[in-house]
Amino acid sequence: QVQLVESGGGLVQAGDSLRLSCAASGRTLSMYNTAWFRQAPGKEREFVAAILRSSSSTYYTDSVKGRFTVSRDNAKNTVYLQMNSLKPEDTAVYFCATGSQVQVTVASAYVYWGQGTQVTVSS
Repeated sequence: QVQLVESGGGLVQAGDSLRLSCAASGRTLSMYNTAWFRQAPGKEREFVAAILRSSSSTYYTDSVKGRFTVSRDNAKNTVYLQMNSLKPEDTAVYFCATGSQVQVTVASAYVYWGQGTQVTVSS
């Protein structure tokens, strides 16, 4: 059984920063695409960012471009989501996921999911 564990969420004020971590056990993250999704109450699960397995190219949804950065530390087998200039609209449960499908921005492309970490941004 493999596991992805998110951490680093919390309660912050608008304009603050957080770094989320996605730590993997039982697999090497560099062999898979890794993505971050988020889900706010009453909303659909939304793609946030992804990092590709080979090129380490990154993708971001428009609402976080210029504020969020996804990265991978192969030595620690961990993917990070650095979130700067946080806004109340960023409030959600954040999930990391891994997969090998072409459509890296859709949830159905991912097989392994963490349980999520709560991010709350106050104004």
